[in-house]
Amino acid sequence: MSRGRPGERVSLSDVERQLRSLGGSAQSVVGQSRTTVTAAAVAGGVLAVASVYLLGRRRGRRRATVLEIRRV
Repeated sequence: MSRGRPGERVSLSDVERQLRSLGGSAQSVVGQSRTTVTAAAVAGGVLAVASVYLLGRRRGRRRATVLEIRRV
């Protein structure tokens, strides 16, 4: 898996260059996935709030007292 000529020593700058190239591509993948996760979290939050609102509204209508007022 080594690149270059056999018997050639690997310098610190070679290792650093390779690590920087790997780190750069990893950061771009993390940036793309972070926006996807953020969008999914926002959509999930909106869905949760809407469902809680609708369920609470339904429960409030079912438990509401009907009051009749008659004039004599």
